[in-house]
Amino acid sequence: MKRVVVAVASVILVTLLTGATATPVLSTAAPQAPAGPVAEDPTDSVRAAEYWLDQYGVREAWKTTRGAGQKIAIIDTGIGRGPTEFSGAVVGGIDVSGVGSSDGRTPVGAVDANHGSWVASLAAARGTGNGRGMIGVAPEAELLSISVGFGATTSKPFTEQIAEAMKWAVDNGATVINLSLTTNTLDWDRSWDEAFEYAFDKNVVVVVAAGNRGSGTDRVGAPATIPGVLAVGGVDPSGAASNSASTQGITIGLSAPSERLIGVSADGSLVQWNGTSGAAPIVAGIAALVRAAHPELDADNVLNRLIQTAKPAAGASAKPDKLYGYGLVDAAGAVSSSPVATVSENPLGSLTEWVRLYRRADAAPAPEPSASPVTIPPLPPVESAPQASSPLLPSRDSVLYGSLPLGAATLAAIMIALGVTAAARRSRQARTSREPSRIINEESLPS
Repeated sequence: MKRVVVAVASVILVTLLTGATATPVLSTAAPQAPAGPVAEDPTDSVRAAEYWLDQYGVREAWKTTRGAGQKIAIIDTGIGRGPTEFSGAVVGGIDVSGVGSSDGRTPVGAVDANHGSWVASLAAARGTGNGRGMIGVAPEAELLSISVGFGATTSKPFTEQIAEAMKWAVDNGATVINLSLTTNTLDWDRSWDEAFEYAFDKNVVVVVAAGNRGSGTDRVGAPATIPGVLAVGGVDPSGAASNSASTQGITIGLSAPSERLIGVSADGSLVQWNGTSGAAPIVAGIAALVRAAHPELDADNVLNRLIQTAKPAAGASAKPDKLYGYGLVDAAGAVSSSPVATVSENPLGSLTEWVRLYRRADAAPAPEPSASPVTIPPLPPVESAPQASSPLLPSRDSVLYGSLPLGAATLAAIMIALGVTAAARRSRQARTSREPSRIINEESLPS
């Protein structure tokens, strides 16, 4: 994973890349006639490398919808302007880092600038034409590019950037928000309470990445711990939990591919990369398909449909499981017309209730004074200081509080001593008058 680190209130924030080396993915075959619901060249090596399109029912779901009418907000390092795959896909954007361009299309960051483009290409890339080139899970959905800065890229607090990005995405029509980033702590900044609750209240599905062991994240961190978000874990091409490109935690909702992924860089080049940063936009794209196929469903029921139609993971021991959540995402099952019981609340938890239980209520405002302030008269002026004198000469205070008490104590001690002496003398005289008149010769006593 490419490293991105930032200290924000003792929190290290990292984008979720694992082994994202820029491995070129080339396509040299000649174009063929398109096949299937989406124009595709069966000889194109790029499309062939996107194994998740078939394994996770995406191509089957395309027979119903390709995500038209949905907006996926990519809160990341920015979506590059140049790639053909994004032509017509990005319909708006903003920079919240303070160092990017106003439309969010200038990649931010010296190390991970391509990250936002890779994420966006998995969600809604359009291909390069003639059924070739990388195609996203929801190729007719629209994208919002919101660029943020990690680490030393900007001095603006990361928590502030995310809160601002969330609100902007909601206000600009996002129906799905993707956050391919994590922290190394379970807790999150208080400003995120309001920002994420704002998205939930406005009927927006929020998808986040769970993190990667390969980048030092051993457990799920915020924002994947926020109640109500859909946290996505990662699996390898066989469907087993990824050892390096995923993590574990009880808040994981679904799992999706996180290894041997394809991404379009900001300059149009293709790379192979790993990480739940890629698993999240796959699920975000599928969420857009569900919203397009089932416009009657609110965000809570879209989430419920995604988790209820998931395929069981072979290695799962519980439901939800700390590695797989409710299972492997299934685009075809989620988009289908199969009935799923509706819910009246978010099946992944309530942020409002969490805040009520675990955040301290704001202190009540200070009471207004009930009476006028009391006026205190000024203190009398200070008398002039006494003239300095020699410390060896007696003064009034030294005589009054030193010499007199000492003299009285000395006199009392003398009187007591005289009395004791007189009493001792009288006692000796009394014993002398009681002595016997006859003296016994000690030598005559028996031995």
